Amino acid sequence: MKRLTKTAIAAATASLVAAPVAAEMELSLYMGVQSVQDSTISGSLPGGAPVNRSVNWEGKPLENPFYYGARGTWWTANNLGFGLELTHAKAYADAASMAAIGVSKLEMSDGHNIITANVMKRWPGAFAKTPKFTPYVGAGLGIAMPHVDVQPLAAGSVRTFGYETTGLAARGIAGLKYELNQDWALFGEYQVTWSDNDLTIDAPAGTAPGKLSTDIVTHAVNFGVSYSF
Repeated sequence: MKRLTKTAIAAATASLVAAPVAAEMELSLYMGVQSVQDSTISGSLPGGAPVNRSVNWEGKPLENPFYYGARGTWWTANNLGFGLELTHAKAYADAASMAAIGVSKLEMSDGHNIITANVMKRWPGAFAKTPKFTPYVGAGLGIAMPHVDVQPLAAGSVRTFGYETTGLAARGIAGLKYELNQDWALFGEYQVTWSDNDLTIDAPAGTAPGKLSTDIVTHAVNFGVSYSF
């Protein structure tokens, strides 16, 4: 009987050790430095004036409103994560591009907001000598919802100023987390986002609205804090 009991205890212990870590919810907030690739913008301004040229975009992440992001991830027992993420990026056309297009303002500056559903993968204990560090990667697919601010020179006082759902968006993530304790952690990561943007430009009464299309690609280095429960 003693031998059987010892065998049962050993088997139970081995089973517990081999069992995967319980699932957890992780909430993450970050800020960082974000840039925007140049892109071609095409379409027409209100009234039909054609547009087709390369635009030099600026991110200005450290100017108000600041660049930031938030992410919620449900980590499963096999270290796959599923969740939602919002990134408040920004894109400002430079002065030369605006002059060539015929606008005094062309920006998505109160948020070129990227909202995605993410799939993540992490590797706890990947570094035997520094077990507090955990690398992770992820990808997401969703929508772009920028705050569009456009002022055509030929439109008088009519200004496009508001949120629009402009098209599909995607993101890629690669990062490294450092555990402070069981609940809190710091992290640094690289992110790239892509979005397909079809913008509607308001027009004076009796004039056809403008339609502008462009792809926006951002690159960012983020630093943040996360809480798990």
